[in-house]
Amino acid sequence: MAEESSETDGPRFSMPAELQHPHSKYSQWKFKLFRVRSMEKAPLPSETHLENGVLSGFLPPVAPNIELDNSVGPGSVMKLCLGGKSKENVEGPGRRVDMKLQEMDTHMNHLRCLCRLCGNVLRKVKGPVHDVHADLDEASKGALRKMGCKFTSWPEVILKVFKVDVTEDTEAVHPLSFCHRCWMAAIRGGGVCSFSRTRVPEWKPHSSPCHLCSPKKPSFQRTKRKRRTIPRAQSLAKRTRWDHGNSIVIGERRALRPFGDRHHGPVVRAWKKTSTQREHWMRNITHCQKDHLSTKLISEKLPVDFLFSFTCLVCDHLLFDPVQSPCGHLFCRSCIIKYNHILGPHCPACNLPCGPDDLIPPPKAFLSALHSLPLLCPRGSCGQKVRLDSFKAHCVGHDLDEQDTNQQSSELDIYLLTNKGGRPRQHLLSLTRRAQKHRLRDLKNQVKMFADKEEGGDLKSVCLTLFLLALRSGNEHRQADELEAMMQGRGFGLHPAVCLAIRVNTFLSCSQYHKMYRTVKATSGRQIFQPLHTLRATEKELLPGFHQFEWQPALKNVSASCNVGIINGLSGWASSVDDSLPDTISRRFRYDVALVSALKDLEEDIMEGLRESGMEDSACTSGFSVTIKESCDGMGDVSEKHGGGPVVPEKAVRFSITIMTVSVLADDEEEEVTIFTEPKPNSELSCKPLCLMFVDESDHETVTALLGPIVAERNAMKESRLILSIGGLPRSFRFYFRGTGYDEKMVREMEGLEASGSSYVCTLCDSSRAEASQNMVLHSITRSHHENLERYEIWRTNPFSESGEELRDRVKGVSAKPFMETQPTMDALHCDIGNAAEFYKIFQDEIGEVYRKVNPSREERRSWRAALDKQLRKKLKLKPVMRMNGNYARRLMTQEAVEVVCELVPSEERRENLRELMRLYLQMKPVWRATYPAKECPDQLCRYSFNSQSFADLLSSAFKYRYNGKIPNYMHKTLAHVPEIIERDGSIGAWASEGNESANKLFRRFRKMNARQSKAFELEDVLKHHWLYTSKYLQKFMEAHKDSAKALQATIDPDEILEDENMSLEVNNF
Repeated sequence: MAEESSETDGPRFSMPAELQHPHSKYSQWKFKLFRVRSMEKAPLPSETHLENGVLSGFLPPVAPNIELDNSVGPGSVMKLCLGGKSKENVEGPGRRVDMKLQEMDTHMNHLRCLCRLCGNVLRKVKGPVHDVHADLDEASKGALRKMGCKFTSWPEVILKVFKVDVTEDTEAVHPLSFCHRCWMAAIRGGGVCSFSRTRVPEWKPHSSPCHLCSPKKPSFQRTKRKRRTIPRAQSLAKRTRWDHGNSIVIGERRALRPFGDRHHGPVVRAWKKTSTQREHWMRNITHCQKDHLSTKLISEKLPVDFLFSFTCLVCDHLLFDPVQSPCGHLFCRSCIIKYNHILGPHCPACNLPCGPDDLIPPPKAFLSALHSLPLLCPRGSCGQKVRLDSFKAHCVGHDLDEQDTNQQSSELDIYLLTNKGGRPRQHLLSLTRRAQKHRLRDLKNQVKMFADKEEGGDLKSVCLTLFLLALRSGNEHRQADELEAMMQGRGFGLHPAVCLAIRVNTFLSCSQYHKMYRTVKATSGRQIFQPLHTLRATEKELLPGFHQFEWQPALKNVSASCNVGIINGLSGWASSVDDSLPDTISRRFRYDVALVSALKDLEEDIMEGLRESGMEDSACTSGFSVTIKESCDGMGDVSEKHGGGPVVPEKAVRFSITIMTVSVLADDEEEEVTIFTEPKPNSELSCKPLCLMFVDESDHETVTALLGPIVAERNAMKESRLILSIGGLPRSFRFYFRGTGYDEKMVREMEGLEASGSSYVCTLCDSSRAEASQNMVLHSITRSHHENLERYEIWRTNPFSESGEELRDRVKGVSAKPFMETQPTMDALHCDIGNAAEFYKIFQDEIGEVYRKVNPSREERRSWRAALDKQLRKKLKLKPVMRMNGNYARRLMTQEAVEVVCELVPSEERRENLRELMRLYLQMKPVWRATYPAKECPDQLCRYSFNSQSFADLLSSAFKYRYNGKIPNYMHKTLAHVPEIIERDGSIGAWASEGNESANKLFRRFRKMNARQSKAFELEDVLKHHWLYTSKYLQKFMEAHKDSAKALQATIDPDEILEDENMSLEVNNF
């Protein structure tokens, strides 16, 4: 900086006007004499350099300010020194401006070498230098993330740690960097607090008594005490006396060398012209080199004076957003504002007063002449002459033609970006969303005020119209046509619901979808897929907790809040202080909120059912009845190698619901009319998850505790009515819950019965296993939830003082308290699986001719099973399974499979028995598997009792060796209870748990593809995505856009859209 300071070739700039001292013992005339002599002795900078060469780079010490008596100011002393002439008359306005610029340039160079936070010299602190306004680098972000800090930029971290707001810093007042020592303090504090004693200095604008440019010096007075050493502005290391050519004077005897190349040995000083130095100072103040156009772009040879009239007097560029001062001079608006902010409110040309409020636009005639200046396009391949007002649009046209190139020309960036002042800022599109909002907040408020006043608050239409007009004015008609089509509902972009359905049904994670969105947008040049924030808005409408509703009367022990999303399944866990925390994780929806979301998802189907039944919409506001199927089953082993969190069981349980029917009883009708029936009750698309938990289904205590709140909400809803808006009218709904989607194991858990191996074989009747084997057909349903509760009380209290066996025989196998009511029925899916497992054992016994042997060994049974598996694999391509599943059962229970097995059976008579047994079973199977057996298989339904009796007779005779005194659970239910259940409920297959079982694969896939890899969050993500997967609203969009690939290809190539007349995608439907 000393180099720049010493290059001023005018009179002395270390003038007495800057020297004032409050305590002077000299008389006035002595003080004047001292001032005159000190000025006479002070050498000029040029004289210093001519005499001393490069021996020293230090400036002469500046004396402290001395306050004059009798109102004699520095100006009068200056007149005395200069022979009655004032400093203003001698130097002139131009010289004073140059001195002010030199001071500001020196001051800003001082600031660049200091730390913003601690004030230390940057070069004295080891480590890299960090930008105050930059974003966090990867290393810093990773270190702060480990300590829980989620900030992304240094201003946020500095505000939290050092309690300093650096967002409004300017280069003329504040340093723009901070040292590595402050960086370590911020990192050690975790981005939240500071463990150091760093005191942030107070930075003030440059003034005459600036402590950076003119450090304080000791007083002239000497006292008896030893003079205290006043701390200098900076404590700097000594430098070699041969290398002070470009050092910066900061203290009395220390020098600070600016950043740059280090020179060694004597340095020959290069003198610069005053005009060149002035341009350098102006560039440091305005920073408009990259924003304003140079006069060198003018294509024609114009007169110098004429060209000078279109040039900014501050930055010497072509006028950009010109303004006129009261004295008639012209400047760029941003340049004159920065100039006045740093150097004061006066004109740079004539030094007359000129504030920001005094600036006015130039006349229109001048503006038209300015805009008509011919400029030469800087592109080498173009060479076209363009008017100044259309130069930007011309450059943008070049950008559109070169969209495939990733790197744009640096010259083009200079002409396109506009800087309105302050520190060099990034382009608006390169900022973060928060920074964009901050920069455009004033414009947003103005547009909002206009929209509220003129357009009824339609802010979106106003902004889109402004954008459309800007595109039209820039001759960008292609993009303008696309925007206008989108505004009119004919756009090429997909509906957000379609994008959400694609993402959910293809199991795309957020990052995968965003990558696809960016790839398609970059390839086609259009926003076909919607961004993620639009999809999240659609998600909120489909997930529980969005719609308002009311219960009459209010639900007991249930909050009246409607905006309840996913909650912790352990909330409300009743435990004492001594109890240990539960080793499980559970997430669920509140039961009533989930039912509201499910009904809103069926809103279109309900209204369509009302129209088809011929019922008036306004007359059907009450009397709606909703039947709910409940399913609950374990998913087995769901262990994963990833994920942190508490140690929980590697088994999971899902509780699901399905809306089976919706019926309405009109005011003037006597019978209910069914307006909605679930067409696919056993599909995973209709089975909505309500609760997910990491727990073993055999853990009765934990399962009971987790499902307890669901049972409480269920019981409360039975006694109340839901008031919900459907079709624009509030309607009343009552709910009927049927717990039918449970397998044998879960029913026994919920009803408090003994395990499946108990002697009480059935969950529907009181028969023992021996009684059921003797009489396989003639049984009736006798058990119920209330009866099981009564039997539990008897088992608990033992009122008759009976023995254990007598008490067990009295309660018929009830050993625990039933906590959830289940419908007395059988599950069709598990019935199939159980019967297939029994037939698999019959096939093995027939291959080994067990009817001739008493007690075959284990090795013999293994050989029979190996032979059966080999034959099935060879003939039917059925791979052996460790545990019977639904797919294996379907393929095994066929006539073809029996023929394959009969090849291994030696006796022809036994083969006929096997074929007859399978034939009777296949006659009975459609009755309990059909959704509506009275419509789908009426003949088998009528013959079911006869077939079941024939089947039982065959088991009692030909297969007596296996069923003598025992019978499997599902085989008993198949033969004894199917007709009674169908007569009561109308169907068994429709109320099966197949939908809940089919969703097991969805759990594993959502957990792998869409869930965060943490046990604390993965259940929440799986539950959310599974609910969206079952949304009827999204399924309709997927059904309507099955040819999305063809539509996407046609959207990418717009020329093919006009040629293809058979295109199935209609843009008006989006």
